[in-house]
Amino acid sequence: MSVANVAIIDGGGANIASLQYALERLGAESSLTSDTSMIAAASHVILPGVGAAAAAMNKLRESGLDAFIPTLEQPVLGICLGMQLLCNGSDEDNVDCIGVFPGRAEKLDSSPETPVPNMGWCRVKRRNDIPLLAGIEDGSWFYFVHSYALPINEFTMASASHTEAFSAVVAKDNFFAAQFHPERSSTAGAQLLRNFLTMTA
Repeated sequence: MSVANVAIIDGGGANIASLQYALERLGAESSLTSDTSMIAAASHVILPGVGAAAAAMNKLRESGLDAFIPTLEQPVLGICLGMQLLCNGSDEDNVDCIGVFPGRAEKLDSSPETPVPNMGWCRVKRRNDIPLLAGIEDGSWFYFVHSYALPINEFTMASASHTEAFSAVVAKDNFFAAQFHPERSSTAGAQLLRNFLTMTA
């Protein structure tokens, strides 16, 4: 199998060192870029995200990536805020997003037992079998850090729960997204990234 050449889209403010280390451990090469020609030439594309939705979307719009990303034909993986940016919009700052996946990210409800942001390990329950989740035991633990989440919809492949269930993994055509951080999710997260890197266009 050829070495995966991963373009990590620069959405601004994301600490992607741990993601790059995780990819390196799996034998993949990666580069952080907002250059459309580099992204188009990559075998795989990852849209990470840390911070606020509006600031991230502003940066993507400045470089034309908001319109470019939906045209990609290779495997694309959104992570954390990156998952929300691939949706129609987010209630955070009431911002319109890229629109690959339907629906809007909504603020998580909180309670004394379930504060917001949701930070820590949550079980992920499979709703559909897809190659991205191959070899990962149903109910595996993944690491989350987020205050907003996409409600369950027809593209939800796996869910997690805070005060109520939300989309943990979504998939549509060549686009995939995870609300958790696979690069910080031990063996299960490494397996998910490995599965992603073995996908072909």
